[in-house]
Amino acid sequence: MVGAGKRRIGATAIEWPTVALIAACYAIWLATGLLVFPTYPAAALLLLGLVLAMQSSLMHEASHGHPTRKSWINELLVGLPVGLVYPFRRFKALHLRHHADERLTDPFDDPESYYKAFWKHEALPAWLRGLLRINNTMIGRFVLGPPLGTVGFLLEEARAFGADERDARKAWALHLAGLAIVLPVVHYGFGIPLWLYVLVPVWLGQSIISVRTFAEHQWSERPDGRTIIVERSPLAFFFLNNNLHLVHHKLPNVAWYKLPKLFRDRRAEWVAMNGGYVFPNYFALLKNFAFSPKEPVVHPVLRRAPEPGRAFRPRVRGRSLTGLGTAPVPAEPPKE
Repeated sequence: MVGAGKRRIGATAIEWPTVALIAACYAIWLATGLLVFPTYPAAALLLLGLVLAMQSSLMHEASHGHPTRKSWINELLVGLPVGLVYPFRRFKALHLRHHADERLTDPFDDPESYYKAFWKHEALPAWLRGLLRINNTMIGRFVLGPPLGTVGFLLEEARAFGADERDARKAWALHLAGLAIVLPVVHYGFGIPLWLYVLVPVWLGQSIISVRTFAEHQWSERPDGRTIIVERSPLAFFFLNNNLHLVHHKLPNVAWYKLPKLFRDRRAEWVAMNGGYVFPNYFALLKNFAFSPKEPVVHPVLRRAPEPGRAFRPRVRGRSLTGLGTAPVPAEPPKE
């Protein structure tokens, strides 16, 4: 079964359910701003938050080669940056690095890890260490995750510019071109002040996605034990079934609408594969970890001390979607 994950299962040249969802997402964004906001502004802002969460999930889908076999078409379909923050090409590059399952949770090698290296964490100011602890609770992640993640990501991207990384510069050039379309539409077309668009729809959209990402990964000696399964959720549609996250990691090229059946058909095998890292729904996570950290901020095993022979003689540098610090990483992952 695992070997099948490297191939597209029942792949088609064009995945029309995803195309339809992309079209609906942008159409609802436009209609909500133009038609709903003038009469029902509060409802419109909340609906826009849901739309931006969906658009984020569609960016994730496109980063894995959906809904067509042409990457430039996929980028064109989802690249309009209504969520403002993440350039599609940067998201795609970092996210595909994250899919090296043997590196999952590594504070340097996994761009989406929320763990910090011990000595990097100890160098942070006390107030920031406190925010990171709160950010590891579910309520904290919902509230603080968007600004912490956004600020951290932008700081890392500024360093990429300083290092004169050509791919990053091109990604941001395309992103700014998209913003030149989105921002006037929001401000002049919708009549939504940009500060309000950022503080409600953009923040809310990222917060909704943080429900999914909060517990997606944990440290385990076994790579398969690092990825969660959340069996059911009303939010599964907005997450494009990535609540079944282990299935996605083992079959990353499978379209979102095929994941539930793949899980149901071999549920026992999936549960055994990740060692029972399974929750029935996100409410169970909320009940257990609303105000209690699910994971420590510092990685419990990896990167406990600087390793001058490896970690400080890199060929590449770690970039992070969650941000708040980068550190050199070895050309090859260290054998912990």
